[in-house]
Amino acid sequence: MSVAVAIVAKAPRSGAVKTRLCPPLRPREAAALARCFLRDKIAQVRGLSGVTPVVAFTPTGERPLFERLAPGFTLIPQRGPDLGSRLRSLFATLLRRGHRAALAIDSDTPTLPPMLLQRAIDLAASGDVDLVLGPAEDGGYYLIGVRADHPALFDAIPWSTPSVLETTLTRARAAGLRSACLATWFDVDTPEDVARLRASLRDTPHAAPLTSRWLTRPLAW
Repeated sequence: MSVAVAIVAKAPRSGAVKTRLCPPLRPREAAALARCFLRDKIAQVRGLSGVTPVVAFTPTGERPLFERLAPGFTLIPQRGPDLGSRLRSLFATLLRRGHRAALAIDSDTPTLPPMLLQRAIDLAASGDVDLVLGPAEDGGYYLIGVRADHPALFDAIPWSTPSVLETTLTRARAAGLRSACLATWFDVDTPEDVARLRASLRDTPHAAPLTSRWLTRPLAW
């Protein structure tokens, strides 16, 4: 069976996403940027080989929106009161369907090189490791991949803190899991991150073409 690659996404609606960018962005601008992030990530996943592309979406009533944004992707509503329970539910669903491994990725790293995603897929499919992580610069992770259900990786994790990655690795070691980490990358959460993103896309707009096009339009901020 293929490896499932799931983009974990919230519907890019005004006032519901990227609120830390407001100001300087207005809520509708933040939502437009989030939509670009998501569409670029969908294109990245569509270009991978040997995978089943998935979007794990929220809220559940937004399925029609994601059907338009990600035609051909398997759509799975997120279930659970917090990120840990939602990730665990997602992995349980994907592994129960017979996938040899499952990866969850965020949509806040539009310039993440596809070769890193492919490396994660190859590691997860190889059977040489039990856990694959993509470290984020803020101490979290932009990617996690597993071959089996491991509740300790998701229960009572200090989400949205700089210790998420280290706590996850500690739990993995305690459980005797073989772990592998990819290269560290940055996600986009703050106005400073957006400025960094704009600078990085000046030379490589193809890395996230829709995001690059949106960021190079005349801005009022």
